[in-house]
Amino acid sequence: MVDKRKQQLSQWLADTFSITSIELDDMSGDAGFRRYFRFINDNQSFIAVDAPGDKCNNAAFIDIAQRLQAVDINVPEVIAFEPRQGFICLTDLGDCLLADVLTEKSMMSYYQQAMQLLPEMAQVTSEQLPLYDQAFIQRELDIFPQWLINQHLSITLSAAQQQKLQFCFDELIDNALAQPQVFMHRDFHSRNIMLVGEQLALIDFQDAVQGPVTYDIVSLLRDCYVKWPAEQVDKLLRQYIELMEQRALVPSYSYSQWQRWFDLMGLQRHIKAAGIFARLYHRDGKPGYLADIPLTLSYIVDIAAKYPTLNFLRELVQQQLVPSLAIKN
Repeated sequence: MVDKRKQQLSQWLADTFSITSIELDDMSGDAGFRRYFRFINDNQSFIAVDAPGDKCNNAAFIDIAQRLQAVDINVPEVIAFEPRQGFICLTDLGDCLLADVLTEKSMMSYYQQAMQLLPEMAQVTSEQLPLYDQAFIQRELDIFPQWLINQHLSITLSAAQQQKLQFCFDELIDNALAQPQVFMHRDFHSRNIMLVGEQLALIDFQDAVQGPVTYDIVSLLRDCYVKWPAEQVDKLLRQYIELMEQRALVPSYSYSQWQRWFDLMGLQRHIKAAGIFARLYHRDGKPGYLADIPLTLSYIVDIAAKYPTLNFLRELVQQQLVPSLAIKN
């Protein structure tokens, strides 16, 4: 079957570089609708992106790349952009994701290096970025009952259960809105951080918003794809707080306040992620992410257990969702 989009992308690149033809090598995709290809021109490697404009926010990608470059954060440079067709040509940062090199021994040093990017990002101008407000967070949380509970596990919550779940969601929303608001990458984890030589670079930043100060750090430390020892996570969180306060990017708060913000922000993210993983399977035909659902649910059970007001959430996941998922698997 002819891949018409790939042919059109190849022709656009050939025209852009004023050469006869370009051969595109497929790269592994991501959870979205973008496709990536590598090609060589004049002994230099580039990345070509097929990003249909009706499904991908390409203007945001270009905008956020420029904002991050302005504070000296390493991101792919946009060489050329064709907005009508949704084609982008980028510099090639290589193949080494931080996720590929992490070990229990190296995790601390690499994460400390990654955390150094967060104060820089906090200073990125967030003007005209979407606000991570109540409606935005609610939409993300709603993915969980719609796609994981109803669609994937075929569980129908009673009206009383829905009300109790929304009570828990409201607490998570209030927690997010109560925090200092900064530029937020929104997907800051080891699969979106690249190792380029000894330096780190960021990718997949086009969904950036203005949002809670703990969102990116909890994305890193409580990664949806890997779980690190609590002692290491706690140590790194304390270092992050010290970094942000030393740079005067946030007022000084008690550690217990930071811990609650961090915990509940992580819950919101894991609830959303569990729903998205189910949606990727049922809506987008991507089954690979189903294997990541159990880890997100284990995070929810462990962290919700620390907060009595979230007891319904813990019981729902522990007593209904986890057993149903085990049977389905």
